[in-house]
Amino acid sequence: MSLGPDPLDELAVPDGTTVEEHDIVTDGDVLIGGQSTVELGIRGRTVAAGERVTVAGDIEAAGDCRLDMLCDVDGNVLVGEDAYLGERVHIAGRLMVSGDLDIGDDVDVEEGFDANGWIVIRNPVPTLVFYFIVLSQLLRAGDREAADELAAALSEGGDGDGNGEDPLVVPRGATVSDDAWRVSTPATIGDDCRLHGNVRAESMVVGTGNTVFGSLRARGDIDVGSDTTIHGDVTTRGGTATIAAGAHVRGDVSARDIDVHEDATVDGALRARGELTLRRSADDL
Repeated sequence: MSLGPDPLDELAVPDGTTVEEHDIVTDGDVLIGGQSTVELGIRGRTVAAGERVTVAGDIEAAGDCRLDMLCDVDGNVLVGEDAYLGERVHIAGRLMVSGDLDIGDDVDVEEGFDANGWIVIRNPVPTLVFYFIVLSQLLRAGDREAADELAAALSEGGDGDGNGEDPLVVPRGATVSDDAWRVSTPATIGDDCRLHGNVRAESMVVGTGNTVFGSLRARGDIDVGSDTTIHGDVTTRGGTATIAAGAHVRGDVSARDIDVHEDATVDGALRARGELTLRRSADDL
């Protein structure tokens, strides 16, 4: 997990993430910043959401699930290990927990809950917020080594398996749906992902071998990796659009400057207000 000034200040979609039957599916953890809306279900290892997050489907966590205060889940919550629910969390379906359940005041689970371990009713620590307060303090203190170690432990879901999967990170105030992924931060999409919806971000880096059923729009630079297919336009207001060899854009490319490889395919028009560069070598990109 790469750390910047704010560990939640970027949309980060790890390798192999897919949208399947209205669920976001990833092998690693899912971290959702406060006041975000996810109009899909979520399947991952550990799922941790900040305050006032809305999820419009089921949550399936193979590891722990941590929902901070005032979260709203319009579906079931299935947890393979322990669950931590802050005060006034609402779950429209059923809560099923294989391990321990730590539950805050005024939690509403409409269809009831099952827990195989201990059940503690109190105000649990808002764990996602706590983790990133600690990370931010370590970064401010200049102790990047300790911050990296904490981030690595978090990305392992706390289970010690050490598989090193990067988490899916949704920044604060984001909206994720079948129609669009909207953030006001930079966005990074890994390799071999299959996503539905237009992607809107401050800037964007899209890896290799992806399929995006939607358009890309940013204020800054947009980089589209090799063998990635974009089923829509690629548009940036003030940045450079870079289209790598083997990429396929099934729409227009509009940018201040355009840098496109000769082995890329663009079905629509190329509209550059500044320079239009055609690359003839993969080493040039």
